[in-house]
Amino acid sequence: MAKSQQTFNKSEKEKKRLKKREEKRKKMEARKLEKEEKGGVDSIPFAYVDQFGNLTDTPPDPANKIKVKAKNIVLGVPKKEDVEEEEYDPIRKGKVSFFDNSKGFGFIIDTEDQEKYFCHVSGLIDEIQENDKVQFELEKGNRGMNAVRVKLI
Repeated sequence: MAKSQQTFNKSEKEKKRLKKREEKRKKMEARKLEKEEKGGVDSIPFAYVDQFGNLTDTPPDPANKIKVKAKNIVLGVPKKEDVEEEEYDPIRKGKVSFFDNSKGFGFIIDTEDQEKYFCHVSGLIDEIQENDKVQFELEKGNRGMNAVRVKLI
């Protein structure tokens, strides 16, 4: 006589699957009934934004509505206006406040605005040491502006 292919474990899994399907069907029917009782979309509360940007539960007054013409809406980045800049000298002068030859970096203080700029050995033209007067250019680095093309004066 042949053995039954239906094992206890298989039958338990089948029962759980059927039970889960039935629970899902009941939840779906309950949601449908609840939706019908509430009256559909009309029961969803709305939030409005007033002219000051605050959330309210009352709709805005149509008299306060501002009309905007479509041609006045600018898409994209607005064009930069021509602003006369001061004469900017790319070559700056300063004094080496700290430089470590073994580590290959240091700091230069600008004589004009007393800002401190990082300087790496790769940006040097001449050998520098502390308290040397130098001229340099600025370049944007990872953490701010860096002094590059550093020469002794």
